[in-house]
Amino acid sequence: MRALITGVTGQDGSYLAELLLEKGYKVYGLVRRSSTANYWRIEHILDKIELIEGDLTDGGSLSLALKKANPDEVYNLAAQSYVATSWNQPVLTGDVTGLGAARLLEAVYQYNPEIKFYQASTSELFGLAKESPQKETTRFYPRSPYAAAKAYAHYMTVNYRESYNMFACAGILFNHESPRRGEEFVTRKISKAVARIELGKQEKLALGNLESKRDWGYAPEYVEAMWLMLQADNPKDYVIASGKTHSVRELVCQLPQRLVSQVLLQNVSFLRRLHSLWDYLPEALTT
Repeated sequence: MRALITGVTGQDGSYLAELLLEKGYKVYGLVRRSSTANYWRIEHILDKIELIEGDLTDGGSLSLALKKANPDEVYNLAAQSYVATSWNQPVLTGDVTGLGAARLLEAVYQYNPEIKFYQASTSELFGLAKESPQKETTRFYPRSPYAAAKAYAHYMTVNYRESYNMFACAGILFNHESPRRGEEFVTRKISKAVARIELGKQEKLALGNLESKRDWGYAPEYVEAMWLMLQADNPKDYVIASGKTHSVRELVCQLPQRLVSQVLLQNVSFLRRLHSLWDYLPEALTT
């Protein structure tokens, strides 16, 4: 089996590459040309996977990548995935996260419509959810340019599945964490700050809304769910979550007592264009 992963250098991409290697896949990863390589999450497997230069904004490069990898499965994990950044760069977010998925779907369809396709959707699609817990049939209510772009990518996946009979699935994943999580996210921001405080390199950590709640899962388990979706008899979309929510305050209170007082609640200012309530702001509620 052969697989092509976009976003292979990210948290999920690196864990997925490891999983597929363990299962005997030949793994290809799509990476953008950059003056500085950001391969720290995949350094230990660089000699086992093959990287192909390409970009979701360039349909031609995606077609070439498919020809080179000739995959049985494609996992589209790449995106401009920061909610706050999407308010600064809404057009870029739409081009990469939304249209990028459409370009890849079309490239797959043109090259070989028998390829199985996974689209990384997100719980941000639910936004101002009208029911709890959310499920596959819950109405989407995106509350940011990022979520809106993901909604377009999600529905394009559904349309290619229903119109062209492609094996295309979307995984609506709630937050999932690991040591490879980006430092922009609150879980890693806290864990990194705790280490720095213990080493005397930092005095305190200022956080935003401690009452903000998230459903946090474990990333390696969630990438296995991605793989399982493409092994099913029929293509469907799935919500992947732990089913439990915890507040940032609960997370902080897991720290040793001597450190809790050094993690402070502090007012956080966001762009004036963000008229959402705290619960609809990005996870990285930090200054």
